[in-house]
This record gives sequence, C-alpha cells and structure tokens, in this order.
Amino acid sequence: MLLKTVLLLVLGAQVQMLENGLLRVPPMGWLSWERFRCNTDCKNDPKNCISERLFMEMADRLAQDGWRDLGYLYLNIDDCWIGGRDSKGRLIPDKERFPNGIAFLADYAHSLGLKLGIYEDLGNFTCMGYPGTTLDKVVLDAQTFAEWKVDMLKLDGCYSTSSERDQGYPMMAAALNATGRPIAFSCSWPAYEGGLPPKVNYKQVAENCNLWRNYNDIQDSWASVLSILDWFVAHQDILQPVAGPGHWNDPDMLIIGNYGLSFEQARSQMALWTILAAPLFMSTDLRSISPRNIDILQNSLMIKINQDPLGIQGRRVIKDRNHIEVYLRPLSNQASAIVFFSRRTDQPYKYRSNLAQLNLTSATMYEAQDVYTGDTISNLKQTTNFTVTINPSGVVMWYLYPLRKRQLFQH
Repeated sequence: MLLKTVLLLVLGAQVQMLENGLLRVPPMGWLSWERFRCNTDCKNDPKNCISERLFMEMADRLAQDGWRDLGYLYLNIDDCWIGGRDSKGRLIPDKERFPNGIAFLADYAHSLGLKLGIYEDLGNFTCMGYPGTTLDKVVLDAQTFAEWKVDMLKLDGCYSTSSERDQGYPMMAAALNATGRPIAFSCSWPAYEGGLPPKVNYKQVAENCNLWRNYNDIQDSWASVLSILDWFVAHQDILQPVAGPGHWNDPDMLIIGNYGLSFEQARSQMALWTILAAPLFMSTDLRSISPRNIDILQNSLMIKINQDPLGIQGRRVIKDRNHIEVYLRPLSNQASAIVFFSRRTDQPYKYRSNLAQLNLTSATMYEAQDVYTGDTISNLKQTTNFTVTINPSGVVMWYLYPLRKRQLFQH
C-alpha cells in the first residue's frame, strides 16, 4: 500500500518538479570514485576497498580534521556498493563489505554532523555492472533510499537510452520529493546527451536536478582538469545562465591530494572550480593527505567565495596572447572574485592590467585580498594599473570588495 501511495504522489508531483529548497549554495563534501574507484578486494586491500570501513574512516576524518566545520558535509558513496536485490526487488548492499547496511552508515554520518550520499544508475546496470534502477524500479529505489535516511542521490546514466533518461530523471526527481525526505538529486543526464542543446534542455534539467554532470569524468591528471575547463569555457554562454541557488553545473571532483597535480596545479583547480560556482567534492584519501593540500582545500576565504549566496557562476573575460586568462565571478555585497590563470610552462609571468580592462568600470574604490597569501592591495580604482606574478600552470586569485566611506577614512 505504501508503494502505491508513493507512486500516486509521484504522478501528481511531476508538474511540481524538484524545487526542494536544497543546495542553495554549491554542495561540499567527499566522494569515493576518483581516488578509490571500484576496488572491491577487501581481502588483500582492506584499507582501500569500497566498504563500510572506508566510509566510516572518511567520516571520522571529515568530522575531526576541520572539514565538516568548513562546510564539507556530504560523505558520498559511489559505484560498487550494491550486493543485488532481495525477494521484494529492493536494493541491498554487498553483505561482506557493508555488513551493517546503508542505514547504519547514514546514522553514523548523521551522528557526526554529516550527510550521506549514495549512487545508482538509471539503466539495467551501473557503469561497473551492478544492478541499476530501471524505470519500473524508480519509485521503489527512491523509497528505499529515504528509508535508509540518505541525503543525496547521484544517478548515473550508463546502459540507458535517451528515451529512458528523458523519462527516468524527472520520474526520480518526483519520486524523491514524494518520499517526504529532503534528498538532493545529482544527475548525470546532460553528460550522456553531449552536454549541449538541442539534445540537452537545461531548463528542464534545472527543474529536476540540484546538480548535474555536463561533461567527461575527471581523471587524475592536469590534462584532464584542462580538458574540462576548456569545455566549460567554450560553452560558458550556455552553461552560466542555468546555474544558481538550488541547481549547479558540476565539472566533477577535486583531485587535489592525489597523484596527478603539482602544487601550483592543485591551487589552480581549487580556484577555477570556485570561480565556476562548482560543487566541491574532494576525492582523495583524507587519512594521508599532505598539510599543504589541506591548506588549499581548507582555505576559508576560498570557501566563502565558493559559497557566495548569489550563486552566480563566473566566466572567462580575457584570453591573453601570452597564455594568461582572467576569470571573473560577481559576488554579493558588490564584491567579485578574480582569477589570473597562467597556461605557460616556462617561468613566472608578470601580468599587467587594471580593473577597467577586466570589465569592472564602477567608480568605486576597491581593496583586493589575495586568496592564497592574504596580501592586500588598497585603493584600487578602475584605472589603477597593477601587476600580478603568476607561476606556470598557476593562479593568482583576488577577493575584490568595495571600500566603504569609513574604510576610506581609516586608510
């Protein structure tokens, strides 16, 4: 009877779409996939396999090492957790690797002030071959996740057709709403349709999803980071207008702390993802991450910019012939975030400019704070020339804010 009631609510909720009041700022947290993939060999690699132990240990680190208090709240399970379906068709976790079940993990996360995310796939199988959520299982799976007290669902799109995705993602949005539990909805829908109109109707996507993957999976390399950035910039006129409170473009995980990025490249990914108003989902081993990578990911001013309540996605405003790019994101209280990004691979480059050249033509006087060093430049007018020194593959990032009359007097 309960399942029939939920189904009726789903059918009635289709016109209401997803507006669930969730994710008014980009979500932050940890996600297992890029770092731990589908390692299920708990016999030979118990520390790193996809298991209850892994997620509990990451939850402990999120709670105890300052991550949670900065906003990294979501502990997200990705693929390879499923053990099959029971006699009633309900999903069950792998009994050996998740002996206490997903509800136990949700309770554990909640006891630490965290939220639990889970993964499924709108198709016959998940991308790694585990049972998927076919259209006839959408309502049942949504109800199961709600009963487990899950807080986010990432729904992938492997082994599905365009027609199934067009039906299934709105169905799941309505089914999640109908459970009565607030469950954020992360969709891979656009990525499986090429990420662009006319195959992707971003108005419809934003009406059904809180965040969505647009493009390819990130890999542990600088080349992968650049390929995603290039795609987002090439299509920023399409992507920027559809992002905002409650619905976000997702360029995929932060790989800071893994193997593929230098120190400068790690700082660049953090700054560029922040400018893009991207979800900040780390995928690294929080048990062994280095102090300098912690400093990048726990930069409080960076997080303040990422979480700005206006929720405007930034864009590239300058592509310089010397392989310097400038990105700008409007923020609340007439502030802005600016990233000066170098694609050079030779040596530090001195980039000279002024605010007018960055399309900041207000007569206001500004102060700029370097997000990484904390250094400030005061009394910047639109015509004030300045020079920033940008390391190869690196960034200089500013938090630019207007000086008030009282501040001007103090200066």
